[in-house]
Order: sequence, then C-alpha cells, then structure tokens
Amino acid sequence: MTGSTTGITAADKSENGGAKSDREACGHDAPGSSVMESQRARVARARTLAAPIIDTVLLKVASRCNINCRYCYVYNMGDTGWASQPKRMTRATLEAVVQSLADLSRSQDRAFAVVLHGGEPLLLGHVKLAFLLSALREYLPANCPISIQTNGILISDEILGACSEHRVTLGISIDGPKPVHDRFRVDHQGVGTFKRVLNGIDKLRNHPDSNQLFTGVLAVIDPASDPRQIYSFFKELGAPSVDFLYRDGDHSRLPRGKESVRSTEFGEWLSELLDIYLSDTDPIRIRLLDDMMKLLMGSSGTKEGVGTTEFGIVIIDTDGSIRKNDTLKSNYDGADLFERQWSVHTHSIESAVSTPEFAAYLALQRPSAAACRICPEFSVCGGGMPVNRWRDGHGYDNPTVYCADQLRLIGHMRNRICTLVPAHRP
Repeated sequence: MTGSTTGITAADKSENGGAKSDREACGHDAPGSSVMESQRARVARARTLAAPIIDTVLLKVASRCNINCRYCYVYNMGDTGWASQPKRMTRATLEAVVQSLADLSRSQDRAFAVVLHGGEPLLLGHVKLAFLLSALREYLPANCPISIQTNGILISDEILGACSEHRVTLGISIDGPKPVHDRFRVDHQGVGTFKRVLNGIDKLRNHPDSNQLFTGVLAVIDPASDPRQIYSFFKELGAPSVDFLYRDGDHSRLPRGKESVRSTEFGEWLSELLDIYLSDTDPIRIRLLDDMMKLLMGSSGTKEGVGTTEFGIVIIDTDGSIRKNDTLKSNYDGADLFERQWSVHTHSIESAVSTPEFAAYLALQRPSAAACRICPEFSVCGGGMPVNRWRDGHGYDNPTVYCADQLRLIGHMRNRICTLVPAHRP
C-alpha cells in the first residue's frame, strides 16, 4: 500500500546509530491451532482496541486494467471479485466517496492520505478524474495528500493539468529496463508495455510542474535481474524515489522466483542493492531500505510491512463497498471481504472502522506466530505483510514466506552499519 514517505540522506546513513551481531533464523512452522480458533482469538483481542486513526484511504476508481501483468494479484492469482464490480466508479459513487471522506476528516484529528488505485485508475477518464480531484480538494483539508498510482500509459496533458491544478502527485509502476519490465508487465495480447510506459513518464517529466507531480516509481523485485542494472536504470530515469515490492505469494503458493520458504533469493538481491545504494554519494531514495535502516537505528518506519507501527488503511472498491487490503485477494477468492457488508452509500467510514471486525483486520498487521513474537529482529522486520503469511489450513498464523530473506537482509544491513559507524560496534 502506498503512503507518505520520508527518505534519509547519505549523511543520515553514515552518522546514525549502532548495530548488533547477526541473529539466528526464525522457524517457519505455524502453531497447531485451527484457522477458526485463530480468527476467534484475533477478534477477541481486537475488542480491546480503540477506534483506529485512518492513515490511508485507497480508492479503486476503476476495476479493470489496460494491461495484464503476469504477477498481478487482482486478475491472475485466483480472485474473481473484480468481474462483478462496475468498470468505473459512477458519479453517484464518486459523490458518496467524497462525502464519506469529508465526514472522516471531521471525525479524526489527523490528516490521511488518499490514493487513487485500480485496476488502472486513469481508466476513469479525465473528465470524471477532474471532477473527483476538484471535489476532494474542496472538501478535504489542504494537508491531506492525494496521489495516483498508475502504469503511466494513459497519462495525457488533460490529466496532468488536473493533477497540477489540484496538487495531486503521481507514482508510476515500472519494474526496470525493457527486458526486466516486459517479462511480466504485458498487455492483454502479451506484448511488453515498456515503451508505452516510458512515453507516459516523458510526458510527466516534461510538464512544468513535474517536480511536484512525479513522486517516484513502484517496482516489483525480480530476483533474476541485476540489482546494479536496475539501480542505474532508475537513476538515469530521474525517478525521485523507488519503492521496491516483494512479489505476492504465500506458503501455499510460493512467490515466483522463490525456491522454498528457506531460500533467500530476494534477500540476496536486496543485500546487493543495499551495497550499491550505500556506495552512491548521490543516491535516489529507496523507501524499503531507508525504512529498515531507520528502524535499525532506533527510529520509526513509514512503510507497511516493516517495523511495528500499525497503519489504518481503508479500501473503497469501485462500487463503494469498504474492503480489507486488496493484496489479500491472492490468498483465496474473497479474502478481502468483511463478513458484514459496508458501503459509502449506506454507512459512514467511521462506523465501519469502529467495529470489532475492522479492528481484527487491523490487528492482522501484527503477526501472531510464536516464531515472530520471539524473534530478535521483530522490531525491524515486523512480520512482513499479512498476505505473505497465509498458509492453506493454517490461516495467517505463520511467519512471512520471506522470513529467511528478511533475516538475510537485516543481518547484512547491521554489518554494513557497523562498517559505516565503527565507533558504535558493540
């Protein structure tokens, strides 16, 4: 999930805090309790939680996409919910969303981010998009950031004009140079999309407000790629920042490129990327590495999936229904659905998020597996994303399928910090 980012500079990396020795790997076996018992226990714990502060509201303004990424959790990992959704948010749903967000902003004393997502959000069309952005800016406080996560192909002068007028930023999904990107990010005919994405990025970079509009890129890690080539590509592209993502997958359906739960292909790739990053005297920001280093040095993170900070995230689907984090779709069909049906057409967001069921969903961010709770690296790893903890028959009571990768990366990161700050070696 996309949220606000605070990067750290090269000076921050070399001037902050201590390190400890490498840790032993966590186990991967789930506790013996049944899925139903686990769910009941989680709901019981959640009843003691206060109503959450919402940090991010993700709007799925279009349920379809103009491309067909082979690793996409929405369309290619077993979920079918998108097929019953309207193709785009209707005017009535857009108005209900704006009213609901305005009510939410009045009910909590902290700003929240709004992210337009999909599918491909620009399929909404520039007329409806301009209406939505204008209404959001009219009814939400000025300090609520609004962003769009897009594959970039449909970027136009009209869309950029609306984003510039209403102070809306854009993040572009691109995995790297053409051979890497086109391996998985293809259109519905199986043709690579790299050139079309670059055309959209060129339009964005050539806009007079590009420095304010272009916030960075989102890239899914391909462990078969060369980290140095990937890093160099994004520097040459002029990306302000890069948010690298693990591939979706779980214990029952291993992520593509991962041989086993104990293999460390992604951890090795990220460790090599870390070395490249730390050796660059003028680095681009890499959100995942920045957050983990800040956590290692005693600060807090800004990214869901690492650290122990809980993030209140609400998903509003194309029909206006309120859902769980939609990455859960890859675990099983309908995993993003609440038992109770909430919608911005009939319920306030505040009433939905104040329920024990929503609190149980938020509590899922913190792992319940014993191996995670006693792991000495828990404060940095945080147990990873819930989607990566699922195992058929055991639910989410497991360490992340990326546990070995996380431990490999964290251990390497500790050693590098010791090298950079030798005076703090224990």
